[in-house]
Amino acid sequence: MTVVLKLGGSVITQKDEPETVDRAALSDAVSAIAESAVGDDIVVVHGGGSFGHHHAAEYGVSTTEGTHDGDGVRAIHGAMCRLNAAVVEALTDAGVPAVPVHPFSAAARDADGGLSLPTAQVTTLLGEGFVPVLHGDLVAHAGAGATVLSGDELVVELAPAVNADRVGVCSTVSGVLDDDGTVIDRIETFEAVASALGESEATDVSGGMAGKVRALLALSAPALVFGPDALPAFLAGESPGTTIAGGDAD
Repeated sequence: MTVVLKLGGSVITQKDEPETVDRAALSDAVSAIAESAVGDDIVVVHGGGSFGHHHAAEYGVSTTEGTHDGDGVRAIHGAMCRLNAAVVEALTDAGVPAVPVHPFSAAARDADGGLSLPTAQVTTLLGEGFVPVLHGDLVAHAGAGATVLSGDELVVELAPAVNADRVGVCSTVSGVLDDDGTVIDRIETFEAVASALGESEATDVSGGMAGKVRALLALSAPALVFGPDALPAFLAGESPGTTIAGGDAD
């Protein structure tokens, strides 16, 4: 079984402290991955948290708003590389054969926003027994300079490329919540939950929960959104949190 797992940036960083890793939370996540049966059949993606979002907000950069400021590009990408290094190091220390893959070096958007992301390096690394670790990043964007490439976008591109059987999104909440704060068990259309999710521009530069749900509905493989405590259960093959099944999967 092949799994694509996204660790939310807010899960592994201290939200209110710029460029601060939440060491305890990262350690818990790494332990779950290291102990999991999926082992070398996993691709890890992580978000920006207090690393990427802090700098992206400072320079006014999002998935749709770009920058031509070289200082801004270096600040945002540099911060994400530092977080990626911390995640890869933690996984390596736990015995996971993790290796970094930086999307900014290969991906691009055209003038209409269409994303091109080569994935042969990821599939090859996976086939050679490595655990590729990608991250939310910047992407060269025709006509806009550089824009944010979210971790959720990466998940959508990677899942079909590696023929993922399951996709997991570990968030700070226990699933996608309805208007009453109750976890929604299953989502098959965005319209069914639009009122609970609010505006798609949401709370961060990568689109918030609404953007996450829209992206995951595009997958054929089932995607699950769950909290950090449920990561071991997800990796064990269970279905915690919210199942998002907009494609062909049952």
